[in-house]
Amino acid sequence: MAVNELFEQLDFTENPRYEKIIADLLERQYSITTNFFPEEDVIALRQSLFTKYNEDRFKKAAIGNHFNETIAKTVRGDFIHWLKENDTNPAETNFFVGINDFVDYLNKTCFTGILHKEFHYAIYPKGTCYKRHLDTFQNDDRRKLSVVYYLNEEDWKPEYGGELVLYTKKEDKEYPVIIYPYPGRMVIFESQVLEHEVKPVEKERLSITGWLRTR
Repeated sequence: MAVNELFEQLDFTENPRYEKIIADLLERQYSITTNFFPEEDVIALRQSLFTKYNEDRFKKAAIGNHFNETIAKTVRGDFIHWLKENDTNPAETNFFVGINDFVDYLNKTCFTGILHKEFHYAIYPKGTCYKRHLDTFQNDDRRKLSVVYYLNEEDWKPEYGGELVLYTKKEDKEYPVIIYPYPGRMVIFESQVLEHEVKPVEKERLSITGWLRTR
């Protein structure tokens, strides 16, 4: 069966925004987009984050997976609240609808086999960071794509810090990519390939962070 016939069977309609993300991932292992969700979704999710934070529902983030979890302030300084897709408010529902649509597209066009996802709100207080690391564990390599969606205020400036640094490589030479956490910006990158870090924060930094996983 020809590829175009297969796509017709799957009720396939090409999505230029998703195709750009896929092309970026194939070319350089990461993609940056600013129009994945509308501006009003950023505002609604930011408000949702603050509501849950004020309800004391966040906890200090740990290092490692559930079988090897430690807390080290000098390595990772954020506070997180895990999102449950079956228990969401309207803003979070819209977020998961968009993510699920993207995952369905990836699975149809790239046969990625992504079956699960995990996302949490993240707050980095002033003075915190997350040292260089890889988003996979020695005893668990199911994470395939890492996703960061920034919820900062509209007036975010580079001097506020908190930039994401992706350590890309070409011909054994390292090329750091600096990404500022402007509101509405989404970064997607290969979890098992790109080491990265969050630089020290000078103003509270907000995001939704998560991973798309295989079985």
